Amino acid sequence: MTLAPTVSGYIGRQFLLWVGAVYGTIIGIIFLLDFVELIRRASGKSEATIGLLLQMAALKLPNMAQEVLPFAILFGAMMTFWRLTRTNELVIARAAGMSVWQFLATPVLAAGLIGIVAVTVFNPVAATLLASYEALDNRILRGVANRSALFPTGLWLRESDYEGNHVLLHAERASPDETAIEGVTFFFFSGADSFAARMDAKEARLEPGRWRLFDGVRWRLDGSAEPFKTTTVPTQLTVEQIRDSFSTPETMSFWKLPGFIELLEQSGFSTQRHRLRFNVLLAKPLLLCAMVLIAATFSTRMQRRGGATVMAMIGVGAGFLLYFLSDVVYALGLSTRIPVELAAWAPAGVCLLLGTSLLLHLEEG
Repeated sequence: MTLAPTVSGYIGRQFLLWVGAVYGTIIGIIFLLDFVELIRRASGKSEATIGLLLQMAALKLPNMAQEVLPFAILFGAMMTFWRLTRTNELVIARAAGMSVWQFLATPVLAAGLIGIVAVTVFNPVAATLLASYEALDNRILRGVANRSALFPTGLWLRESDYEGNHVLLHAERASPDETAIEGVTFFFFSGADSFAARMDAKEARLEPGRWRLFDGVRWRLDGSAEPFKTTTVPTQLTVEQIRDSFSTPETMSFWKLPGFIELLEQSGFSTQRHRLRFNVLLAKPLLLCAMVLIAATFSTRMQRRGGATVMAMIGVGAGFLLYFLSDVVYALGLSTRIPVELAAWAPAGVCLLLGTSLLLHLEEG
């Protein structure tokens, strides 16, 4: 398939222009709605100034922006193709011998590149800003010092070493920086389920490569107790890993997710949410490419067959239907009803196959 550089460049510029305009409009509306909602939630809280609420809305906006990117691509592509068809530019391109696949190549490629940049560059920034937003939300609007205190039974951690031994840790509460915990109990297991010892301590502080325990008692299998002022327990955990373990997957960047998933698997924690999030991010470039094909089916033949308003309404309805079905499939994957890979890749795969099939039927059928 030979591409005409001039025509391809022109179509690509029009596509980026309309996607940018639609994207800017959507995120502007989202920002205003989030800001209004924050004002409502901050009613009666003296610390929640207008400046702080604007900051919180700005911190949350990048995460919302990456979530609505597929719809910006869909509606931006529809506007691009509708305009090119309305001005007969696509008609002239067809008369010159260009097929639908030739003038779609540049928008599809651009959408794929946008998806790659969004996942590899924009996502880490959005995840960091969302973590800052959640910290402010917990402290200012929810009135809790740290995320770990939200668990009704306290803080639970589990760690395994390379020999198959396990350490189960429980604490009543954690410090704001999550480096010190109080009311600590360590349960030591030899192998999978053979109980070995127990240690209770008033406080434990996380240091590089170890927990330092203060004012505690070591209990042995024979029931004897050995008090201690201070002792240490080796660990591979870091402050960042403990903090991330109680964060939503959305607050973790694309690059950190694989390592953290491996850590959760070694420690015995569920990795369902994190694996699903990681696969959704991997599938995003393919989903954006599929949005361009879906848009083309509703906008490249409006002028020839009429019914522009009807086709536009159908396209908008298709966008919301895709959003609803994607959420349903995501929820099924989150509840382990279907495999994680299927839940993450099914929306992109179905959209790609649907768009390709409809275009083949309309153009070559």
